[in-house]
Amino acid sequence: MNIIGVSGTNGAGKDSVCEFLANQHNWFFVSVSQLLRDELKRQGVPTDRKNTSALSAQWRKQYGLGVLVDKAVEAYASQKKDYAGLVISSLRNPGEADEVHRLGGKVVWVDAEPKMRYQRITSRNRGTEDNKSFEEFLTEEQAEMNHSGHQATLSMQGVKDKSDIFIDNNSNDLKSFYSELADTLKI
Repeated sequence: MNIIGVSGTNGAGKDSVCEFLANQHNWFFVSVSQLLRDELKRQGVPTDRKNTSALSAQWRKQYGLGVLVDKAVEAYASQKKDYAGLVISSLRNPGEADEVHRLGGKVVWVDAEPKMRYQRITSRNRGTEDNKSFEEFLTEEQAEMNHSGHQATLSMQGVKDKSDIFIDNNSNDLKSFYSELADTLKI
């Protein structure tokens, strides 16, 4: 199976990488963040970062550290003949990177300068989640970088440490970013 897991800092362009593969190279795109938000909506729970993080930790404890990758593979399975591969965003636990590797895939880490990422997040107007100060943005990100007491919690640093491909996205020029992606991913 062709599989790529995408991770990175908040606002770095993870979904842009996935949309590039989906729209220009016919990959099936699954956002694990959206899977979590959909489940929270089904439960009638607010879909904020605190609740998506708690649900992802609960699922990892209950079903294993790679559960979100497994759910993405399950969504892809019935349609895989129609696609070139599966691209999954946003890995936030090293167990998810391990599962992508176990399936023969690669993990991509996307990053950009913090001020640029903050500007991207605040300009997208997704509601109260994006209405925070730059200092709050950095504090929240730092809390997500390392496990907070249990291996099932978020650890973006753990995913970064297991990543195979590193992409800097410090430009707002999507066309040049896509050109760089094609070269880096060898597509």
